[in-house]
Amino acid sequence: MRPADTRARVATLALLIVSGLALLAASPAPEQGKALPGTPAPASVVGELQRELAHATGRLQAMDEAGLLGHVSDRYRSDSFTKAALREQLRLLFSLYDTLKSKVQIDEVRTVGEDAWVYSTGELSGRLRGVGMWMSVLSWKREPEVARREQGVWRLYGNQR
Repeated sequence: MRPADTRARVATLALLIVSGLALLAASPAPEQGKALPGTPAPASVVGELQRELAHATGRLQAMDEAGLLGHVSDRYRSDSFTKAALREQLRLLFSLYDTLKSKVQIDEVRTVGEDAWVYSTGELSGRLRGVGMWMSVLSWKREPEVARREQGVWRLYGNQR
């Protein structure tokens, strides 16, 4: 996997779930005019996902690895990227940056069976440890990530390819 691909996945997850609810989209963004899967999610589901995202964003900014990974299913998989790989990427981010900030917006949520396909736009930036310089780590636009309820809580599940 190329380093740029890995960084993109971490940020999307970290941000979306992160940010918070995700965060590492492994699927390409939908093409303009192409029909999206499923049906529009009810407002209650969108609200639940937005609350999860806000909490995960707080955990990312607090550099709380365990709190952030609590938003990710143990069965998370997007292509070959797993929760264990995400854990390692977060540790790397936390070692490189002394401060992380993320802005994530949920653009649309579609339900497909028990899954929620969350399309988000966002940016992750960080201040380099020891240097003090701020830099953009990752940004994305309308990238999908799949979430699923586990034990009554929404968690990132991945695209399971």
